[in-house]
Amino acid sequence: MVWSPESAANAYLDTLKLCKNELERKKSDPSVIPVQPQKSEFISALAAGTSAQLIVEVSPEASHSTIALAAAARQTGGRLVCILPQEESLAPSKEVMEESGLDDIVDFQVGDPAELLPKYENIDFSLVDCNSEYYEDVLKIIDVNPKKSVVVANNIKEGREGLSVEVPGGKDGMVRSEKHMIGNRMEVTMIGRNAGMGWMKKGKEGVNTTSPDKRRRPKRKIRWVKKIDEQSGEEHLYRLAKSL
Repeated sequence: MVWSPESAANAYLDTLKLCKNELERKKSDPSVIPVQPQKSEFISALAAGTSAQLIVEVSPEASHSTIALAAAARQTGGRLVCILPQEESLAPSKEVMEESGLDDIVDFQVGDPAELLPKYENIDFSLVDCNSEYYEDVLKIIDVNPKKSVVVANNIKEGREGLSVEVPGGKDGMVRSEKHMIGNRMEVTMIGRNAGMGWMKKGKEGVNTTSPDKRRRPKRKIRWVKKIDEQSGEEHLYRLAKSL
């Protein structure tokens, strides 16, 4: 899986600023935000770094995760589809995106996720909020891009599992999936045909392959990247792993 450090860095910093503004705006609002800000920055960098074009989110309402994915889509020139199960969530969700200046990036769809999701094929990046009762069925029907895709299962309850990947290898070769637990209650599954997709540190779940592969993975070099926010003057340091 090809990794773009520049796209990841730009989306990361964009999300950092946008989510900070959203937190300031909602200080007096007691509503729960499903994705923590620091997770949102990671999600945005991951979607942009993998150059995702079709991004799909299934969530009760727009949140920091929606802002993060929209920022990534803007960086990659892709599009974000946000599926909302309830009609009453549409108006406040649109408001969130309008306040962020990303409303033209998001295509909101309202209805049963199990009926709407099959309309989208070869999804490059998907995020499912697992606080809902329907999440297990949704994860089973995501049509992932077998060449390169990422599936994020967020807010997984203790004792539950996220994605169970079954992707045919096809004529082009093997399809591999790597599963990682990120922070608290977030599972990231990376899917691709390239052997060199293991740029993230292997998680507790290890590696699940659809076909054996004994080739050695490329070594990874860790480098630090410094970015300065031109408006606030804040300096940010973060690591990027690059295959040699």
